[in-house]
Amino acid sequence: MANSYGEILTARGGSYILNTVDAYTGEVYAIVTLEDTRFTTLETIDSNGIITNVIDDHFANPGADIKSGAIITPMDINKPFYNIQLSAGSVALIVK
Repeated sequence: MANSYGEILTARGGSYILNTVDAYTGEVYAIVTLEDTRFTTLETIDSNGIITNVIDDHFANPGADIKSGAIITPMDINKPFYNIQLSAGSVALIVK
């Protein structure tokens, strides 16, 4: 696992472009919106494998588009995003 947000934001672990409505399941440590984007699902996973929906924790209005250039990180670095699905837009996922 990455040690700090500084290491995460340099994408040392690589990145993946999500530009479909298919869900991405895998550990994600940061999300960068590449265009106006709407999330359908945004979940985290903890060390015990418990998955929690956190979309309401990250967006004041989860149904609205998130503007291009937003950087979204988990509230807890030890609970990376895990299940991400878009209904519109595209994002760069910073992976482990």
